[in-house]
Amino acid sequence: MPCGSSHALIIIEMEGQDDDFVAAGNAGASATVPQQAGSIKKGGYCLLKGRPCRIVDIAISKTGKHGHAKARFTGIDVFTGNKYEDMCPTSHNMEVPVVTRKDYTLVDITAERFVSLMSEDGDQKDDLRLPTDDVGASIRSMFDEGKQIVISVIGTMGEEKIVAAKEFKEE
Repeated sequence: MPCGSSHALIIIEMEGQDDDFVAAGNAGASATVPQQAGSIKKGGYCLLKGRPCRIVDIAISKTGKHGHAKARFTGIDVFTGNKYEDMCPTSHNMEVPVVTRKDYTLVDITAERFVSLMSEDGDQKDDLRLPTDDVGASIRSMFDEGKQIVISVIGTMGEEKIVAAKEFKEE
């Protein structure tokens, strides 16, 4: 009988853990999906050297003696701006990151340059820094002028970045 009672205890503990698992988020969804290299287009995304990149150039070579045309991809890292290149036969699969884009309303900017954002459903987000590029400068000037600002955030593979901002205008 002790086996049965310890088994029941395990089930009870798992039930308590399920609540935490559901609240955790993506429930094990993959951060990337496979896509045939020959179908990846300029302006799209793929992993180059393990980093999520936006493709800026594709050069396709003719079929060689081994029977595969090859594609040389040049991409810019979504988060760091670094340039990466990689080569792959067009008939093989490459990993493509699942990229999300979400809009938030800017609530505040802290002295440490963290932005306080609010989603449409009222959730608060306080873990992103104001970028140091032109987008960040634009956000700062609109914020200082007292304008309502909508911030666009892209995310993939556990990282997020502010990529655009515009003034909120009611319709």
